[in-house]
Amino acid sequence: MNQYSCGQAMSSSRITAHFQGIWVPMVTPFRDGDIDFDAAQQLACELAASGIDGLVACGTTGEAAMLSAAEHTMLLDSVLEAVGPRFPVVMGIGGSDTRSVVAAVQRYHDHPLAGLLVSAPSYVRPSQDGIVRHFQAIAAATDHSIVLYNVPARTGVNIEPQTAALLARDSHFVAIKEAGGKLQQLSELLLDTRLDVLCGDDALLLASLSMGGHGAMSAAAQVRPDLYAQLYHLVRQGRHGAAGALFKTLLPVIRLLFSEPNPAPVKAALAMQGKVREELRLPMTPMSAAGQTALADALEQLMALPVWTASDKEELREGCLLQLVSAANIMPAVRQDDHRHHG
Repeated sequence: MNQYSCGQAMSSSRITAHFQGIWVPMVTPFRDGDIDFDAAQQLACELAASGIDGLVACGTTGEAAMLSAAEHTMLLDSVLEAVGPRFPVVMGIGGSDTRSVVAAVQRYHDHPLAGLLVSAPSYVRPSQDGIVRHFQAIAAATDHSIVLYNVPARTGVNIEPQTAALLARDSHFVAIKEAGGKLQQLSELLLDTRLDVLCGDDALLLASLSMGGHGAMSAAAQVRPDLYAQLYHLVRQGRHGAAGALFKTLLPVIRLLFSEPNPAPVKAALAMQGKVREELRLPMTPMSAAGQTALADALEQLMALPVWTASDKEELREGCLLQLVSAANIMPAVRQDDHRHHG
């Protein structure tokens, strides 16, 4: 399970990706208190084959705060093993102390990642200058691309658009997951930075895409991910009426998935689908009985919708079904449109 930590692992600088489309922050399946790695690998492969554009391991939805450092690495290795070198994976990183976050980032130097998703320092509520210096220290410690994660409801501090624009001058910073709940800030990020802007508030997904947003890192997309990929493609094709109708169908489930603390409702939905156990680590608790009843009714309607497939994703779907690939065989091509080559 630690194959990506060996000396034969590929240099991280060769993994490149644009952060566009639908990315899913995976839940972390548990079984009797421990990580269920078999369920995690099965879930990762199913998601990778669904038409989405990338995965996030150890994000908020993955209960990263309740995992040990060793579990972070083992879970990431497990996901990478499942989806192989052909599918982009981002690793979530968080913390309050810059030195500790830098140390965590350095642990993944040799992992073949699309990038790191790094939140602003939580709890301590630093100044914007402190946020800049925090992220600059992280960038100096890694060759990986960095996705800024703005989630003030959890961290207690907002990454202002001007701060994001300043950081974006460094080519390490390629995207931002914007979960501040304000369309005005999202608009400023689109207008004033070179970053790919990903919606982090699922209820604002259609509005974000319609404004020119580049995609989403969506916890709700873990349930029927194909429909979120379809929504993205409909907007990109200018089929806004169809996109609006689809989003109207998705919205009741989205609201229920965030009616109680994430990821309890998402795990409840996945448990109803037989994908994971409905098991969380304290202080997170399972979804209430009333919530589950409402979710089950809404989910039944959503699951009745036809499965969507995109022809340009077929090769990737087939690749996910290949046998597991050893680290020595990882040879992805360098993209010509890599952010590192932007001016």
